[in-house]
Amino acid sequence: MNRWAGAVAGLLLCVGLAQAAPPPAEVFFKDPDIVEATLSPSGRKLALRGFFGSKRIGLAVMDLAPGGKGARTAQFTDVDVWRTDWVNDERLVFSAVDLSEGSGRPDGAPGLFGVNADGSQLRQLVRRRGQPFITDGNMRNEQALDWNHLLLTVPRPQPGTTNEEVLVVEVTPDERRLQTPLWLNTRNGRTRAVGTSLPADAVGWVTDRRGELRVALTRRAGRQGALWRGPGRQDWQPLYESDLLNPPFNVNAVDDAGQLYVTRASGPAGESVLSLYDFERRAPTEKPLVIAPGFDFAGRVLNDAAGSALGVRVITDAESTVWQNAAMRALQQEADERMPGRINSISCRRCGQPDVVALVRSYSDREPGQFWLYQAQPPQGEPKWRPVGRVRNEIKPAEMAPMDLQRIKARDGRDLPVWITRKADAAGPLPAVVLVHGGPWVRGNVWGWHAQAQFLASRGYVVIEPEFRGSAGYGWAHFKAGFKQWGQAMQDDVADALRWAQKEGIASDKACIAGASYGGYSTLMGLIKDPDLYRCGVAWMAVTDIDLYLSGSWWVRDDIPEWGRQFQLRDLVGDPEKDAAMLAAHSPVQQAARIKAPVLLAFGEEDRRVPLAHGKRMREALRAAGNDPAWVTYTGEGHGFGVVKNRVDFAERMAAFLARHLQP
Repeated sequence: MNRWAGAVAGLLLCVGLAQAAPPPAEVFFKDPDIVEATLSPSGRKLALRGFFGSKRIGLAVMDLAPGGKGARTAQFTDVDVWRTDWVNDERLVFSAVDLSEGSGRPDGAPGLFGVNADGSQLRQLVRRRGQPFITDGNMRNEQALDWNHLLLTVPRPQPGTTNEEVLVVEVTPDERRLQTPLWLNTRNGRTRAVGTSLPADAVGWVTDRRGELRVALTRRAGRQGALWRGPGRQDWQPLYESDLLNPPFNVNAVDDAGQLYVTRASGPAGESVLSLYDFERRAPTEKPLVIAPGFDFAGRVLNDAAGSALGVRVITDAESTVWQNAAMRALQQEADERMPGRINSISCRRCGQPDVVALVRSYSDREPGQFWLYQAQPPQGEPKWRPVGRVRNEIKPAEMAPMDLQRIKARDGRDLPVWITRKADAAGPLPAVVLVHGGPWVRGNVWGWHAQAQFLASRGYVVIEPEFRGSAGYGWAHFKAGFKQWGQAMQDDVADALRWAQKEGIASDKACIAGASYGGYSTLMGLIKDPDLYRCGVAWMAVTDIDLYLSGSWWVRDDIPEWGRQFQLRDLVGDPEKDAAMLAAHSPVQQAARIKAPVLLAFGEEDRRVPLAHGKRMREALRAAGNDPAWVTYTGEGHGFGVVKNRVDFAERMAAFLARHLQP
């Protein structure tokens, strides 16, 4: 083992014990061994966020220079290090959360801290909410900003210059407005104004890589808009104004030359494409820069330190990178040849230069990820390629299941993407779990390793995950087809995915349905609408009472803003008054008597997105109908289970419940 790899191995906790098949739930649902890895601006240091043998997530920095060593930069006994960014080659910023509290911790304000790469000069820059300080006698706390300041961006200065500041923004919590940006010095905690006028009604900002405010996103009285401030100007010019659901385009990024990248709908399916904005025409250019047939564009242009475009990274079914730079194209080819069958995602410093340094995350549907360091000019005696470590040491790729995207037709002819995960050696139809994603107005999945699907596949099931209409990522037409279709066409897509898998010999006639949030709602509606398809249902954090979801209640606290209820949910789900009959017919709590199959319900007791009242009402309604559900709640958890022991407990309960109803 070489000198540098040995130092990393000393920091990482590697577990090499033999495991029984299938692997225990904890292997899938524990926190990663390496959470994050990031090169410093010069590429001479590498920051790693992980456990390193501790019970808490900490921060370590490796010096990649000849003779360089590793250092524990930040490690605490009462908090976990969260989100890390390099300010310059000697200083980093990070936030801190207590993962042992559960996901329902008070509003999640994580604070902000600055520290040198060697662990010295630790300073609190923004206080945490609830627990303002962390236990460290060497930390300076004076002049810290209040908890309602969030990190907006870390600028990347011109080569040859040094930066000590980050851009933070003051948040108005009740209105969720990112109001006042400030420059914050990470060494002394001093702030200064951004030096430009700030438009009213701003709820978000887009900067260039230098941290200059270029786009202000606004919202007022059911309308949204975007304003532009060009290089060298102080005034803001309108880009667009629209209702909350139909913007003419969306802002993607701004480069250092002042070019504005936007995404806009194109073609019959309304799939978004990447375009430049034409300021003379005051509209996106007609010729797109990047199209992704069958998908909305999701990605970004990759630039070097001088701001020149190197290539573009885009996600279709999986991530891919198209390099315009010949040297980077050759490096990508070399990485793909060394690690075939994987996505080899490259981040680099001095990109395309003879002394390029790159960090490669290599992953697949069966491998959560492995980090590799590439140095075109490595220290003497070291190879160009050196392993950093695996994201999850206990996962054995050979035991994991392949994941595949199928395009099928729904009953009305609509294109319906469906993800299938099942063991590679599976023969014939398998008992099925239809896993419905939450949101629902998000993309459900991207090719890669996913704990929930892999866990279920390891238990002998084929996992079917439909991208039902209303899901994002597959064109505006697919998204809009889900408007006011909760429990209707959206639910039909879920059933059609299972029936297709059964017809193709992938799934047997033994199936259960499961999901969280909207996926939990769909689980309950599946048992109501298609009782012949499913033997059981597992719904966690589920929307069960549509009236409560759409109208709220003075005594049930949630985090859905009033403007969202007034100007979005009425179009997306339904109007509580005009569509009352339709909503009642598709509200699980009002249709509970139609559910005859066994149900497992699970909720976080501090959930503010889907409060516990949803679960209690559904439990009471099922009991009244003579179908007493299995029931579990988790103290301190919100809309997601943040504590490892809770994730493991729920997974084991789910596995046992499914086995009772699907296994012989």
